[in-house]
Amino acid sequence: MRQDGNAVDWFLDRHLREGRGDRIAFSDPWRSLTYAELARDSARFAGALAQAGIGREQRIALIMLDTVDFPIAFWGALRAGAVPVPINTLLTPETTEYIVRDSRAAAVVVSDGLAAAVPRIPGVQVIDSFSKFLALGSDDAPIVATSTDEVAFWLYSSGSTGAPKGVRHVHGSLRVTAETYGMQVLGIQPDDVMFSAAKAFHAYGLGNCMTFPMSVGASAVFLPERPTADAVLDMMRRHRPTIFGGVPTLYASLLANAGIGPGAGSDRLRRCISAGEALPAEIGHRWKSMVGLDILDGIGSTEMLHIFVSNRPDDIRYGTSGKPVPGYEAAVLDEHGHTVPNGEAGELVIRGASAAEGYWNQRAKTRKTFQGEWTHTGDTYIRDADGYYRYQGRNDEMLKVGGVWVSPFEVEEALISHPSVLEAAVVGHEDSDGLTKPKAFVILRDTDVDRNVLAETLKVHVKDRIGVWKYPRWIEFADTLPKTATGKIQRFRLRDR
Repeated sequence: MRQDGNAVDWFLDRHLREGRGDRIAFSDPWRSLTYAELARDSARFAGALAQAGIGREQRIALIMLDTVDFPIAFWGALRAGAVPVPINTLLTPETTEYIVRDSRAAAVVVSDGLAAAVPRIPGVQVIDSFSKFLALGSDDAPIVATSTDEVAFWLYSSGSTGAPKGVRHVHGSLRVTAETYGMQVLGIQPDDVMFSAAKAFHAYGLGNCMTFPMSVGASAVFLPERPTADAVLDMMRRHRPTIFGGVPTLYASLLANAGIGPGAGSDRLRRCISAGEALPAEIGHRWKSMVGLDILDGIGSTEMLHIFVSNRPDDIRYGTSGKPVPGYEAAVLDEHGHTVPNGEAGELVIRGASAAEGYWNQRAKTRKTFQGEWTHTGDTYIRDADGYYRYQGRNDEMLKVGGVWVSPFEVEEALISHPSVLEAAVVGHEDSDGLTKPKAFVILRDTDVDRNVLAETLKVHVKDRIGVWKYPRWIEFADTLPKTATGKIQRFRLRDR
């Protein structure tokens, strides 16, 4: 095995060899880190792991905020041949403990202020003083030689429909996503400053704020706190990023904020991207009108590491996820595994080199999701005659109304297009005859309205926009919608109501 099979060599040490060591790699509210300093500190972290008796292939849980400490720990673990397991910092203590136990982590690295939420499990070291731990290592810890096919890190699925699953990714996949989506769609350049509101523990955020900027020697800024609209706009004004990555819910919140305007506060902003859930067309059009830039919406997954179907700067069609990213192939299949004609709904499957090795200790689910070179996404899509892919919903969320399939996302998109609606979620609900019909949960922009009148207005609005049989028979107004810690709406909780 060669040293350059380890992802650290290409993403980090290469920049020192090629004279980019003095460039800023990461900044948080307290300090900045150059590529040379990141290389030094990641070596110290690798050395400290050795001092702590943590070796190759052992898992290390990272319960860390988005600060410069995160890349030090992540790349330091890879340098040592260990396997970092980033964990969502917003999970419940019970779910966090489940992941630590399930991954059989030898150690947990935790940011200041999060230690109270860390489970104390016999045999698992808790590293809650990052600076003291770093001081145990030396600057010259070598890169452990690995294969590009060796497992590098794990990411846990969001658990929107069950217990989180450990998704195992290899060293080579990081470079694949950087050279496909990062370079050929996002078009990241060495002078870019990337700001991702999606956190680094998430597959989407990991690419945005770490591997994409590091692939070209660019810079990224970290927001440790929760990405509220106010906090995001403050970051945009202070750091003036050139590229911004968000999720549809956040874009909607930003558009509702009084501080929104051209560039969303950054006079250097040149590109905006979205993933996590499908972006309603109305949000894209309003963002373009108010901010002056399009949003490149796409779909990715933890299993594929990042976005594999996307709109592009010169090819945007709102209401769709775009077309396959260079290096990936997509197909829409029926329940028998046959390709469906354009315009018909089926499951989206993807072929690409960034697919995970599989789930940890979940053989049946691994075999169902990863079939040969193809990964089954669990998402229902339609491919139109022009080759654009249009999201319909999760496979288990599609509704059959009057014998016809109805996409909950299509109904949600129609609702959001009404000026009174901020967010919407649609689920199936049985009427008095036991027949399934759409039911909508709606968050309003202005609560000072006659809700009975508005409910009837929204029903007519949906009928006029997408068809008389698709309108929600019931509309329930809500203050919030249940979501995963990564911002995805948990429709199963709404169904349980």
